Amino acid sequence: MKKSYCPIDTFINTIKGKRKCTIILHLFQGDKRYGELVKLLPDISERMMTKQLKELTEDGLITRTVFAEVPPRVDYSLTALGKEIHPTLKSMFRGGLLFEKSIIRVEN
Repeated sequence: MKKSYCPIDTFINTIKGKRKCTIILHLFQGDKRYGELVKLLPDISERMMTKQLKELTEDGLITRTVFAEVPPRVDYSLTALGKEIHPTLKSMFRGGLLFEKSIIRVEN
């Protein structure tokens, strides 16, 4: 995570990426295994999912816990920081719904 000139830019630069916000919203509902996240986001490749999870971990928004089992089990969960930004992401979600409604009205 890099600090930008404006805190809004810092926030956006940290959460931008293929479905990062959606990953955070899913993890707010509870810890998820890698396979669960892949099923919840079928429009993202496994390579991209791995990349986004790695970046979210590096930025301190999620934690990755590896269990020494066969087969290996990996769980992802939100950190305190990840939980703290949830209300902002939820508001962005609501804003997206408003925009989608206006798009539907314009298309019809």
